[in-house]
Amino acid sequence: MKNSYLAKVVTVSDSAFENKREDLSGKLLIELAESAGFEVIDTFLTKDGIEEVKEILLKESNGFKGFIFTTGGTGFSKRDLTPEATNKVIQRFTPGIDEAIRAVSDKAKLSRGVSGIVDDCIIINFPGSTKAVKESFEAVQPILSHAISLLLGSDTSH
Repeated sequence: MKNSYLAKVVTVSDSAFENKREDLSGKLLIELAESAGFEVIDTFLTKDGIEEVKEILLKESNGFKGFIFTTGGTGFSKRDLTPEATNKVIQRFTPGIDEAIRAVSDKAKLSRGVSGIVDDCIIINFPGSTKAVKESFEAVQPILSHAISLLLGSDTSH
């Protein structure tokens, strides 16, 4: 099934950014998005930190109609600041998406990821492990097309 919706993927990881480990979660998130019918038009790798992540999200959401999926930086370590950066960018929160992600497992309840709307863009924070990315994406994938079509005004059925 192909749809016409666009996506960008941002990996947030000090170790991947410094080439100390391979970015497996970002690669998997791209694969999952594409297999769900999204066209991934750009990918980014950044180190952890509020300003670094905020800068990418602001720049990439500006005028963009689609999804920005982030992976990493949603845990409890001192450098896990993706939610704080995302909160500085989004205009409206989408807590149902966050709740669906946290409901996938006991460990998922430790994810601090957030999601929300910036103009015509939906940003979703996914955890950084491949297992968590897969479980989380599968939890929200069934509603993604409907969510973006509602936001863009192409689906007004409720």
